Amino acid sequence: MSIHPVVLITGALTGIGRATALAFAREGAHVVVSGRRVDQGQKLLMFVNSASRVHGCATVRVRVLSR
Repeated sequence: MSIHPVVLITGALTGIGRATALAFAREGAHVVVSGRRVDQGQKLLMFVNSASRVHGCATVRVRVLSR
């Protein structure tokens, strides 16, 4: 049994965060990303899934209900 690390990357939809997510995926990590744009997130997930041996996807919407 091999153990895959879980990596959470915020701001992962562009730039350094995106490159980091793809690098961890290539190494076999379970990659969890967050960002504000669903369309960009879906595009990133396609790349992460193609780069990784670990597959799966969930979209979660988070809202602030009160301050």
